[in-house]
Amino acid sequence: MKYLPKWLCLFLTMFVACSCRNVLDVRSQSPDDVASGDRDVRLVGSMVVPFGMFPIRVEAVGLVTGLRGTGSDPAPSAYRAALLDEMQTRRIPNPNAVLASRDTALVVIRGVLRPGIQKGDRFDLEVRIPERSETTSLRGGYLLESRLKEMALLDNQFHEGHLLALAEGPVMVDPSADGKHDRVLLGRGRVLGGGLAVKSRPLGLVLKPGQQNVRNSSRVANAVNRRFHTFLNGVKVGVAKAKTDEYIELRVHPKYKDNIDRYVHVVGAVALEESAPERKQRTERLKHQLLEPTLGANAALELEAIGTEGAETLLTALESADLEARFYAAEALAYIGRREAAKPLGEAARREPAFRVFALTALSAMDDFAAYEQLRELLDVPSAETRYGAFRALWAMNPEDALVLGERLGGQFSYHVLGTNGPPMIHVTRNRRPEIVLFGQHQRFLSPLTLNAGNRVMVTGCGPDEIAVSKYAVGEADQQRIVSTEVDEVIRAVVELGGTYPDVVQALQEAKAAGALPSRFEVDALPQAGRAYDRVADGRPDKRDTESGQRRPQNPVPEMFSVQGGHETSHTRDTGDGSEETASEDPTSAERPRPLGGFFARMMGRESGQGTARE
Repeated sequence: MKYLPKWLCLFLTMFVACSCRNVLDVRSQSPDDVASGDRDVRLVGSMVVPFGMFPIRVEAVGLVTGLRGTGSDPAPSAYRAALLDEMQTRRIPNPNAVLASRDTALVVIRGVLRPGIQKGDRFDLEVRIPERSETTSLRGGYLLESRLKEMALLDNQFHEGHLLALAEGPVMVDPSADGKHDRVLLGRGRVLGGGLAVKSRPLGLVLKPGQQNVRNSSRVANAVNRRFHTFLNGVKVGVAKAKTDEYIELRVHPKYKDNIDRYVHVVGAVALEESAPERKQRTERLKHQLLEPTLGANAALELEAIGTEGAETLLTALESADLEARFYAAEALAYIGRREAAKPLGEAARREPAFRVFALTALSAMDDFAAYEQLRELLDVPSAETRYGAFRALWAMNPEDALVLGERLGGQFSYHVLGTNGPPMIHVTRNRRPEIVLFGQHQRFLSPLTLNAGNRVMVTGCGPDEIAVSKYAVGEADQQRIVSTEVDEVIRAVVELGGTYPDVVQALQEAKAAGALPSRFEVDALPQAGRAYDRVADGRPDKRDTESGQRRPQNPVPEMFSVQGGHETSHTRDTGDGSEETASEDPTSAERPRPLGGFFARMMGRESGQGTARE
């Protein structure tokens, strides 16, 4: 960004002030703050507003192949014209003949680039057939590489922006949908991790009107760089760079890659200039605010922005009898890099669902064996979302670690078999990346069973100890593999015979529904933000803040466990005995909503809402 016009800066300032006015303002407005004597210490957030904190939607018109007669020749339209142009650009011979095949289908692709996404990061895609398309199903299809851009349809023509990402991968369609009753669902699908960002999205800080000059731009950049730095090609560099007299570019610090909102808050809490006595006085004020229910979260963020000197004050709060003070202090210490944060964060993840999403993300940001050990222990607990949350946190900490490395099964999806000690569980995902995790080795199916793994692979029992995995395809010789009843062997056989990720998950879903899979089966058992907790002070519930005595964490929400594509995790949970419970969003509702399509309703996002913890 070489230049930002004055009118754009004014618009950004007004827009951000209206929609996220507290993003950078983490200072208390309490009477204690006025009397503290440190109000002359200006923070970065008093001079700037953040830039680039909103998602960008990217789109393309693409082609799905391998549909085995369920595709169609698209009618003349702007979509068809755009796809033909793309095919000609790629020098595909006879593009009209390709489109006329019943094994292909034109689809509309959509994805979202999150704030701070980096080049090489992956994200989920949604694909849909256009209205009035004659395509009957996308099941079994594969999305060919497409180029994702910002797009707008004007005067029946597409207008495109710059290339921002690429799209490609197998399309996952709800296997529970049938052609007679669920045609709409058969025309929709997801490509997990199918989007690949080709450009990084830098964050930025825009100086407010009246503050826009070279001196202030340099002051802000220097203040931020005193607190944060990273390495570029092995060279230590600051994260902030003053680009103009009104715009400062902000690199994402690696510790905050999964918590961009917190990063921006902490940057806003950095002092522009501060003497040693002023720092000491401000730290003393923040020490007292840590113990205040309404001020503790912001006080911890401000101490985190101070850095090493603020850590000593945060450490004293770990001994507090106040639950919130301990948690907020531990979370801030994790991002400062203090190993003392590991144990209280592990306890928070284990015992308090409202703090779990924040605690696991903070542990993943620590480069310390103490944090690794806490996450490793959480893999054995009974709670489904705690176990899987710990797994994802370990993967985010170091995807090359032997414990979570796993393998790329069939070149299609990540597959992990963990030697854990907790109850046997199988977890599959519907967002970020196709992934199957077996918590516990030697899990088995029960006979008799007959399962479908897609359109061409069938799994049948051959007695109490053997299972036949067979492939039947027109024009091909029949193939069969005889394996034991171990889930691991069956999954490998399905993939060996050409089964895809959706095929494997379909077989697991059918096995669970038929009672042939005794292990717990979970889809996206993710920790969630927004949960309430009971605040306890001196052994008694504290009802000063709400009538019920419940509160919600006030800290910024991390992105590590957010569901891409706009879907929320379901509030249907497996009770462990084969039945399901569905939590109503309104606790006073007399009618509890019915699960839609069981497990794959969760898989495809057909259930939504903010749910209870899957323990």
